[in-house]
Amino acid sequence: MIKEPLFEVLGTGDSGFSRQLSAASFAVLFAVARELLMRDLSVILEGNFRTGEHEGPLLETLPPGSQPAAVIVQVLCRVEEAERLERLRRRGADPGRHAGHRDLAPRATRDGEAFLQLPGRRIEVDTRSPARCEQLAAALADVNSRTV
Repeated sequence: MIKEPLFEVLGTGDSGFSRQLSAASFAVLFAVARELLMRDLSVILEGNFRTGEHEGPLLETLPPGSQPAAVIVQVLCRVEEAERLERLRRRGADPGRHAGHRDLAPRATRDGEAFLQLPGRRIEVDTRSPARCEQLAAALADVNSRTV
């Protein structure tokens, strides 16, 4: 949602340029999250977060003094490798997908396959399971009931 407007204004470029736009997109995401949290609003952040890279910026989104009270929940979606590659292939073939994403061929890399090293609850979801939405909703409701 953030990267596509950047493509429209700045162009697409090579993979290095795309990586720079990814970094800019995450910087915008974290800045918006911080502003919302400073206004006592809850946020849900979605992205291909990378271990060893995004923990610090995510923690910096929390307003000063809120870290003990903040509730961080990570949801990690899992699927078998063959299904993951097929989903990437279908996504890359989608005519509505912005070409700037440079994902026309499935990638062998598995960015975002591990939990970030952050405090809080960790929920793993098998995205092939028909009951995944209900299971996730129940797990999040459980987290919410413990924080109220």
